[in-house]
Amino acid sequence: MTFWNCHRYRGIVAMFAGALLASAAALPAQAQVTVHAALNVTAPTQTAQTQASPQTAPAPTSEAPASTNSATNDPSLPPPKTLTAKAIDKVKQVAKSASDIFSRVPCLPPKGGAQSLGSLPHVANKLIAGQPVVIIAFGSSSTQGYGSTAPEFTYPNRLAAQLKRQYPGANITVINAGVGGEDAPEMMKRLQTAVIDVHPDLVIWQVGTNAVLRNLDPAETQKLVEDGVARIQASGSDIVLVDPQYSPRVYERAESASKMVRMLNRVASVRHVGLFPRFQVMREWHENQSLPVDSFVISDGLHMNDWGYACFAQLLGDDIIKSVGQIKLGVNVPAEVRTYRPM
Repeated sequence: MTFWNCHRYRGIVAMFAGALLASAAALPAQAQVTVHAALNVTAPTQTAQTQASPQTAPAPTSEAPASTNSATNDPSLPPPKTLTAKAIDKVKQVAKSASDIFSRVPCLPPKGGAQSLGSLPHVANKLIAGQPVVIIAFGSSSTQGYGSTAPEFTYPNRLAAQLKRQYPGANITVINAGVGGEDAPEMMKRLQTAVIDVHPDLVIWQVGTNAVLRNLDPAETQKLVEDGVARIQASGSDIVLVDPQYSPRVYERAESASKMVRMLNRVASVRHVGLFPRFQVMREWHENQSLPVDSFVISDGLHMNDWGYACFAQLLGDDIIKSVGQIKLGVNVPAEVRTYRPM
């Protein structure tokens, strides 16, 4: 049982987490980015074991009872920490872990650069006109954020924070519409209500991982994704597809995973939409940047951890910023947009 799943302390965490974690993010106050977390409370967040905080030192044993009693009764000494204080300390530890996450392991782009997402005209036009921008992150558990230590550290929330830094005067809403366990068949059933009816300017559709794990027919998955992309385009939204993650439970089905990656590339090419090559990017973390898999994947061998989500969001966000076009927007940013910073 993780801290965030501990039912007894849930009320405590809800009281303090927002303020403490918002302080850790150190983001400009003037931006009006709203992040809606549509997380499924029946699928609790899994805490990565590598980010567990140190345990409080044990109290003195019965070998020194006199000293223990004296300390307990001495009014000049602070009282022992209550359960509430320990909960607050845990929240602070999580916030610190998030704030310096790239100081420990830098987030680097793939060597040679990743493929361009292409243009995002609806997002760009809204930003140029000073109108609100709505982005929907549509997908399964890695969109929902399973594996992160707190909702603030999911990739949609990380992406919102990055766009807030880049466009501090813009009103950008990022909606997390991820539901764990789903793939194209289930997503298509809620496409109208969860995506199209919201009238987003950009849809980031993460799809294919559960199709690989469930041995779904690739041809049927392709048909569903093509239909979904066509419907989203017809509604007037920009689209970026996101392929499966590179993790042990996915690449142990190497042939199926490769077929899924190639299929999503074909759909993106034919429909002229963007594709973020998550599988390629994560494989490069391991094979070319020599990062152990457990440095970006949690112990279940499937879901990403806080660092994995943060770096994924960073690279995706920089690609979105590049695709929107800084010069046309008149945004004062460095010419080389692929500059990676601590979050």
